Amino acid sequence: MEPNQLNLFSDLTVTPERRAETLVMSFEALLKWKSQIFEYQHYVRENKPPQQTALFDLTPKHCDPDQIDPLLLRLVPMSFYRLPVDSPGSACLYFIIDSAASVVLYVGETCRSNKRWQGIHACKDYIALYQDLHYRYGLQTAVNAAFWWDAPVDRRTRQELELNLILKWRSPFNKENWERWGQPFG
Repeated sequence: MEPNQLNLFSDLTVTPERRAETLVMSFEALLKWKSQIFEYQHYVRENKPPQQTALFDLTPKHCDPDQIDPLLLRLVPMSFYRLPVDSPGSACLYFIIDSAASVVLYVGETCRSNKRWQGIHACKDYIALYQDLHYRYGLQTAVNAAFWWDAPVDRRTRQELELNLILKWRSPFNKENWERWGQPFG
């Protein structure tokens, strides 16, 4: 009789693995995390990069990331994508902002402003977890969206501008900045 190789471990009892509890950021860690982001973004707002002088009058670059301040744009509620619309919308850059903390949380781009947030968008989950944690600790949030409508229609140009703004503001919900801020809500 040949040994049954499939039952080599028949004397072991398999038990379901216990899932580790999800780690939750402490109150102090959340405040420190937000404070570091605020301090960096405040520094970016207050310290404009040096302007290069030119011998000739040059037309200012239309899509200069240093001229776009998300915290000065008109805010709309996060439910904006649920409103009835008669078109798919326009090309734009959008920002998710906690206006209670004056922090830019996310930078995105789209060619269909009225459709981009319908359906699945990972940032919706980050926002929900962010707000839940604030609620747990009794901290105020005011998460809103803001749109910059002068974005280029050309996709590649718009995405380049988006990346420049993500890197400039170091928005914590964008994956490009997870190494710097961690991913506590993803």
